[in-house]
Amino acid sequence: MKDERISGFYRRFFGGVIILSVILVSGTTGYRLIGGSQYSMLDCFYMTFITISTIGYGEIIDMTYSPEGRVFTMFVAFFGIGVLTYLLSNFTAFVVGGELKEAFWRKRMENKIKTFSNHYIVCGLEGDGFYIVHELYATSRPCIVVEIEKRRIERALEMFHALPFIEGDASDNDILLSAGIERAKGLFAAAGEDNLNLVVTLSAKQLNPDIKVVTRCKEIKNVNKMKKAGADVVVSPNYIGGLRMASEMFRPTVVSFLDTMLRDKERNLRIEEVVIPDDVDPKPISALHLKRFPTCMLLAVKTRSGAWVYNPSEHQVINPSDTLVFMSTPGERIDMKKIFHLKEPS
Repeated sequence: MKDERISGFYRRFFGGVIILSVILVSGTTGYRLIGGSQYSMLDCFYMTFITISTIGYGEIIDMTYSPEGRVFTMFVAFFGIGVLTYLLSNFTAFVVGGELKEAFWRKRMENKIKTFSNHYIVCGLEGDGFYIVHELYATSRPCIVVEIEKRRIERALEMFHALPFIEGDASDNDILLSAGIERAKGLFAAAGEDNLNLVVTLSAKQLNPDIKVVTRCKEIKNVNKMKKAGADVVVSPNYIGGLRMASEMFRPTVVSFLDTMLRDKERNLRIEEVVIPDDVDPKPISALHLKRFPTCMLLAVKTRSGAWVYNPSEHQVINPSDTLVFMSTPGERIDMKKIFHLKEPS
């Protein structure tokens, strides 16, 4: 995505350069006509240059007996000095105001985003989006944030340093393409309005039909619309909030356990899932030697037929396309994937 501020600076700067060039050419031509052929084009150009730059070395072309020459010099000085001052002030403001540094930083960010693949795109930092980024950051999953309001981005950067982001409208196809949606693994449509999330979902599925889209839906009546637009999962914060409040009343210890697990920064435990690749031969769970991972606890296995096996024994055979559900740290999840050649769920 082309930075608008850089583009604006280029337009102003090069526009001024063109006008200054016209003044230099006009001044050189005018002095040649006024002074005559006894002065070279270099003399005439030099006369124009020292007039505009206010160097004041003295008149190269004698204007003592040429009133029209003096009037011409005043016009050259007035317009030339004005344009030169405009150029210098714009450049100074661009550098001193931090825009140059920010522009280069944004360029590095764009180059970094181009290297991303199998990442997640979070569209919107309003409310839920911020906590989605927090979870992705805490579990070491690569993500790119798309947000139209700069203040929300600045707030996120205070907590998540070097967070890749794009400032723009997530419903714009060009913005999603610059976020690497064609290479992305999943997208969160987490804007505050259902209408925007609907458009983002539709755009994402058009650009990448294989991407998994999780969409926020404020109004329950819009859930079917979201699914018809292509959302793989639709989440209603109001519905989940109601379930959470009921759980606090009836199952406070369970809720406390989950909250503690999520907030424990030292162990950083999560309930994770990985999928057994298709090229892996069937084997018992004991063959995985999960005890080598101190905090790993296998909770369930979802077979490829859709059946669930809870608290599976070590003799339980796992087959290709089975999904393991376990509690572990993000670091151990990554190690397990490397050792067993497992893959994230699609």
